[in-house]
Amino acid sequence: MRLKFLLAAAVLALSGCGPAPTVAEHTLTYASPYPPSHPFSRADQEWMAGVEKASKGRLAFRPYWSGALLSNDMSMEEIRHGVADIGLITPIYAKGGAHLLRVQSGFYGGVRDIGEQIAVYDCLASRFPGFGKELEGLHVLAVQGGNFPGVLTRTRPIRHLEDFRGLRLRAQSDAVDVLKELGADPVNMPMSEVYSALAKGVIDGVVAPADTIKSLHFSEVAKHFTAIRFSRGAYPARAISEKAWRRLTPDLQRLLIASRKDWEVALNRELLKAEADGIAFGKTDGVDFAPLPAAEQARFDRLYNADAFGQAQRLSQVGIDGVPVFRAAQQLITTGTAHQCAPTEDRP
Repeated sequence: MRLKFLLAAAVLALSGCGPAPTVAEHTLTYASPYPPSHPFSRADQEWMAGVEKASKGRLAFRPYWSGALLSNDMSMEEIRHGVADIGLITPIYAKGGAHLLRVQSGFYGGVRDIGEQIAVYDCLASRFPGFGKELEGLHVLAVQGGNFPGVLTRTRPIRHLEDFRGLRLRAQSDAVDVLKELGADPVNMPMSEVYSALAKGVIDGVVAPADTIKSLHFSEVAKHFTAIRFSRGAYPARAISEKAWRRLTPDLQRLLIASRKDWEVALNRELLKAEADGIAFGKTDGVDFAPLPAAEQARFDRLYNADAFGQAQRLSQVGIDGVPVFRAAQQLITTGTAHQCAPTEDRP
């Protein structure tokens, strides 16, 4: 009986033996300031799984979420210097060295959707060497557009442009000057700090898309959403360091280049879903939604584009000729020709 037991155990042990698990040639670290449940992070995880599968196990990823490795305002430098191999970069919050990348995101007045945002960026990046110069030391793996921001306020709704007067609002850099012109007091802070600032009354509201109502729990601290349309552009948002890039074989580099579209499609899908979820969630959580009257929106659009042109002119103060970039962006949007421009592989 004992011999039969030992033989059965041996058979079971042998039946469980299969090929040894594949050990990846390269395990790349990935870092993001957002938690794994965030829409951005869901797209990131989809991309990582897709690349691992396409590489047949030669590439693997070790993610670090929630700012464990990466900050918002220094992310480009941190990836350059190897804090992580790949990461979510935010040139729109960079404190230095990304003047053109930050300001150009305000040149997209009249842009129609996320796909066009990315197409315009691709064209500009392929046409103007300044984009590549500011991205030196990085290889862009995905460009990110975004849902159009509105204004979410704590206690005071916005129904007319005059209602901006006196409000302290978190806003992206390209909207700061036009908000000042309307009498608001804009501040530029990372989105990860906004919840606390709203809860404490440090700010009165935030210029943000509706998806943040749910994804960042803003409905807990602000109850009025005005659907004023802030035109916004795309920017390079995922990148690998030059050092990590050089470690990869040419075929794996080509795989990452080819995966750009998949990553951007996943990001766009998650953004649109998050916006719909945010609106639905906000309506059940006591958020008041209201449009801005058409005449007020048209007036705002004129102010926004005039301000963007002024920002383009002021780039000359740091040695950048931003006016041709602004005019090129507007020409692409006005004519609807951005999708006919540069192929994805050519952008920085």
